Amino acid sequence: MPLAPPAAGAPRGWASLTGPPTARRAGPAILLAALVLAGACARDEPAPTGNGTGEIGTTETGTGGSATTAPVTIPPVTTASAAGGIGTTDPATGSTDGPAGVQPQGFTTATVRITAADGEVCEVCMWLADSGDERGRGLMGVTDLGRPAGMAFVFPRPVDGAFYMFGTPSPLSIAWFAPDGAFVSATDMAPCTTAAEDCARFRAGDTYQLAIEVFQGGLGDLAIGPGSTAVVLPGTEASTCAVGTTG
Repeated sequence: MPLAPPAAGAPRGWASLTGPPTARRAGPAILLAALVLAGACARDEPAPTGNGTGEIGTTETGTGGSATTAPVTIPPVTTASAAGGIGTTDPATGSTDGPAGVQPQGFTTATVRITAADGEVCEVCMWLADSGDERGRGLMGVTDLGRPAGMAFVFPRPVDGAFYMFGTPSPLSIAWFAPDGAFVSATDMAPCTTAAEDCARFRAGDTYQLAIEVFQGGLGDLAIGPGSTAVVLPGTEASTCAVGTTG
């Protein structure tokens, strides 16, 4: 989903994280990696879930202070469906026009290793959003994830920014993870069809360096919940999920 600029009257020192792209093959504690076989992370018990996509007013930590950047202007996002159709999300209204089956465009994929609270490990293919532009677009306008299980938002350093659902037609669940990969929190989020400034904001409640979004209700299938961890594996970035793998 899109990045939300700081609201009017927001405290100075909030940043909208629109700086230079994160290095793809190097990063602190959070790195994305190898893709997984279908059903590897299936779980019977659903994990607590939450909502969200698109970040707003983010204070970066671990830098000796907060950094402020100018509010971001979100351009229209053009996406193509698996069938080859084109759809456009208008940033002024949040409306999405186009055929069903719109998948993320302009993103690479990577593998995320998830360790359940009981120690079971699985690796899943996810869309990778590791630059300011990619995190700003997120799952905006998307109705079909394709082979990846979700989208991993990777940040260059710990942040505490909020996500929102402006221009995002699909209900989502989001989970946040600390720099060491530890689960922070999760919630569910409904689409926002109002003006961007009126969309609900969703926060992790603590700093995080990785956020994972899936279609609503899908976190349990990936064993994501209290006590779990998630990291992006290095060296696994690719244009698409590996043949024979899926989320």
